[in-house]
Amino acid sequence: MGEESRNSTVTAPTRAVFLSYASQDAEAARKICDALRAAGIEVWFDQSELRGGDAWDRQIRKQIHDCRLFIALISAHTESRDEGYFRREWKLAVERTGDLAADVPFLVPVVIDGTSEAAARVPDEFLRVQWTRLPSLGNTTAFVERISRLLSPGGRDRPSAVRVPDRPQRKRWQQIEVVLFAAAAVSGAGYLAYDKFWVSKSSTPPAASAGMAAAAFAPPPHSVAVLPFVNMSGDKEQEYFSDGLTEELLNALTEVEGLQVAGRTSSFYFKGKDVDLGTVAHKLNVGAVLEGSVRRSGSTVRVTTQLINAVTGFHLWSHTYDRNLGDVLKLETEIAGAVAAALKVSLLGDVAPKIELGGTRNPAAFDAYLRASKAYGTYQDGKDLLAAIAGYTEAIRLDPSYALAFAARSIPRAIYAGNYATGTAIRESFDNAHQDALKAVALAPDLAEGHLALALYFDTGMLDPIRENAEFERALALAPGNARILRDYGEFAVMMGRQEAGIAAARRAVSLDPLNDYAHVKLGGALIRARQYDAAVAAFQDALAIDPRVPYFYVYLGLAYYAMGNLQGARESCVKGSRFPGSQVCLAMTYDKLGRHTDAEAMLAKYRAAKGDAGATDYADIYAQWGNNSKALEWLEFALRMRDPGLGDIKTDALLDPLREEPRFQAIERELKFPE
Repeated sequence: MGEESRNSTVTAPTRAVFLSYASQDAEAARKICDALRAAGIEVWFDQSELRGGDAWDRQIRKQIHDCRLFIALISAHTESRDEGYFRREWKLAVERTGDLAADVPFLVPVVIDGTSEAAARVPDEFLRVQWTRLPSLGNTTAFVERISRLLSPGGRDRPSAVRVPDRPQRKRWQQIEVVLFAAAAVSGAGYLAYDKFWVSKSSTPPAASAGMAAAAFAPPPHSVAVLPFVNMSGDKEQEYFSDGLTEELLNALTEVEGLQVAGRTSSFYFKGKDVDLGTVAHKLNVGAVLEGSVRRSGSTVRVTTQLINAVTGFHLWSHTYDRNLGDVLKLETEIAGAVAAALKVSLLGDVAPKIELGGTRNPAAFDAYLRASKAYGTYQDGKDLLAAIAGYTEAIRLDPSYALAFAARSIPRAIYAGNYATGTAIRESFDNAHQDALKAVALAPDLAEGHLALALYFDTGMLDPIRENAEFERALALAPGNARILRDYGEFAVMMGRQEAGIAAARRAVSLDPLNDYAHVKLGGALIRARQYDAAVAAFQDALAIDPRVPYFYVYLGLAYYAMGNLQGARESCVKGSRFPGSQVCLAMTYDKLGRHTDAEAMLAKYRAAKGDAGATDYADIYAQWGNNSKALEWLEFALRMRDPGLGDIKTDALLDPLREEPRFQAIERELKFPE
């Protein structure tokens, strides 16, 4: 039975043949059905609108329990990551084999295209029986004869034109390795006892897919990644909804104490890519993967989920939920609780208040919030930021108590103020960001996102490191597993002189979100401020390995080379990042050290023409490195009068080290009142 529409009204008697197929193979299934029926064989070939839930359970479970043979069509379509209902049918069929004698034929795998048996991802039980190939559905005579024999009393497979699959059974030592994998990677040996018969179609055992020794993969216990849910609505414009719901569910799982959840950027890195779950697990270092699909129709939504043991490839749990959009908060709580239970994580009290904190039960407000989040997550310029702000504003209009929307709107407002606004609009936008963050915290005092928004405002819009520190620490206490908070807090803590705590937080952010290039850059920035230049170079190189197209990554790498005295490396890297204005700062310093003073002056002039007074702290860096302390201090004092956010960096900025014994510099530090 496929995932999509089915229209036949055939009623199958007991001992009929059950035909299981992916929806894309419906036409092939019909031809096979017709050939079998022409030979007088009764076939269950259902094409009604059965899409899961109670109706699916009642009818399909009965048919698979009562049928005499289970024919599974295998093709490239059954290799899809999308959950198709045929996989559930396969699982039920495998369960049924446990009730039959070992010599009673029941499973009949049939390959209808060029899919290799050796590569096909099927339950192990499928590999223990004879396979049939019907490429292009040519002559079906031999196949029909075989089915007739199997249906006859005492029917057995006898040598015939059909071939035995060329994929070997698992050897005993491989089976032992699988058990060891499960014990090492996912807490709870009970997984194998209940689910060893079902191998997810979207998963290849990681050791095989990565081509490495099995023992090398030992992810943390209770670790999980949430892959972007597939949009099954038939409308590309609904992608924002499936992506947004995935992200909200990911955030919900981070609220479960004891559960380590891969960050959003790393999880979404695999969207649209043909990558098996073994590879995903290795790259994200997780022991389980949650995937699923979303089908929305008006104000209702169907969410189908499945949890895979990423070490063994075994299916752990799956469920289909039908909900009104107003019940999405409850849905997030249900799924998070089910995942925790499947991974044997003990819930300490009711997690619903934490998961549902700051959310909304207004369907229209939730929809507006997801649209705005999509705009913010993909913004390229100020216009995109304004679109995100407008979306969050609509969500707030529809639900004035939507704390998450206030926190979310605060951040693009602050970014817009610092990078795109002009004149009086700069202060106005910063003030609006502040009010939004305050409102979020007033509505939901324990909302980590609200405290993060306040911290970012005090960083960029107020230059108040004491209050910034307090808000960061509050956010981190409320959401210790949030990769975004860890990332931003880590660099800030090092800037304030707390190197050990800051670097630990930044490294934790990278471990949770390893494919987030910005997390590696933030770690590199923290390491530069800690004077760990070799490690900083490695962090920036890791960021470039993820995305070598980002100009400012090369500039940061160049600054790390400069700090460690590798002037040629600094010059080459900063030239590569020349599309980023900060490259001119790097080159102004590097050229001066190389004796190219005219080129250095030209770089400074070019940068000043682009930045104006907004580059005050950068000019101070350049003049300090040139040995012109007086000029550097003039620019720092100007920046203090302007409350330039760049001053938040001066406590640990290595480029300003030549000034640290200057009384004027020390006076600026005292004025800024850095936290101890």
